[in-house]
Amino acid sequence: MTRRYLTIAVIAFVAALAGVFLGQWLMPKAPPPGAELHAVLHERLDLDADQERALERLEARFAVSRRAFEDEMRAENRALAAAIAAEHGDGPRVAAAVDASHRTMGALQKATIAHIFAMRALLRPDQAAAFDAAVTRALTEAHQ
Repeated sequence: MTRRYLTIAVIAFVAALAGVFLGQWLMPKAPPPGAELHAVLHERLDLDADQERALERLEARFAVSRRAFEDEMRAENRALAAAIAAEHGDGPRVAAAVDASHRTMGALQKATIAHIFAMRALLRPDQAAAFDAAVTRALTEAHQ
């Protein structure tokens, strides 16, 4: 009887794995967050050389900042995992770890918004209108 259950379990596992791979192969990949915004900035706004250079500087600075926030969030996730393992419930360590993670996520969101406004400040009014529309689409359509 045990051998039969093991065979069924292996078949079910292989079928599930095949379904995952088939789904990934058939379904188009979603563009990464901010891809449209990046395309608008670099391909559709006809930036002049000064704007391009200033934008590259902003993007380089923000990439460093974003990586630091992401590193901090990974560390906070490890702390949350340790708290869950230690408390086996929603105890004070778990609550503190969740709060720390939320603070960092909020700080990243604020830094991202500041970065968006810094990029927008480089644009002419006609460019800013297209940029604003792309920002609105990114915020409202990305997760529908």
